[in-house]
Amino acid sequence: MAHDKKRNNKPDENENDVATTDSLVDRLRTLAREEGGPSVARRAIVLLEGGYEGEDFLRVVGGSHAEGILSGAPALYWPELWGARALLHIWDDSAEKPVIKALGNQSWRVREMAAKVCAAREIGEISEISVLLTDEHPRVRAAGARALAVRGDASSIDTLELLLRDYDKEVRRTAQQSIKALRERLAEAE
Repeated sequence: MAHDKKRNNKPDENENDVATTDSLVDRLRTLAREEGGPSVARRAIVLLEGGYEGEDFLRVVGGSHAEGILSGAPALYWPELWGARALLHIWDDSAEKPVIKALGNQSWRVREMAAKVCAAREIGEISEISVLLTDEHPRVRAAGARALAVRGDASSIDTLELLLRDYDKEVRRTAQQSIKALRERLAEAE
């Protein structure tokens, strides 16, 4: 699964086919064993930033869903989303700035995934994450609340409490859970 030096869609006899039916984690682990975790993370960053890393890498991060794009369907936001999602499972510190930048991506799905990465990797400043709490899409607001529970401080509780009146029930529920998690985290830190 090298960097797809060939573009003729025909793998070498030595090149492994990507088992798109394997889980994402398994696909990423296999690739990381072959080319190293930092290399895989850097390739995920390239996708997140709108770049291209070859067909095989798209199959690794996108699984069977990548076939549609490789067959000519519009890519839309999917490669960026898959790049961000890969960073949930494989990491390099150089991904922090691109993930933070992706919090402002035009696609709500990418913003949501970037917020999930912020929570999982414990990155992002309070001000960078807090803007998600007013996002137009409820799933982004919820993901922002979860990230703020991980990165926030005592003043973030007031910010999260505003979501308790959100029109979306799941956002309200997530805000309540995030406030509880943040309070517990702050109490443990004392």
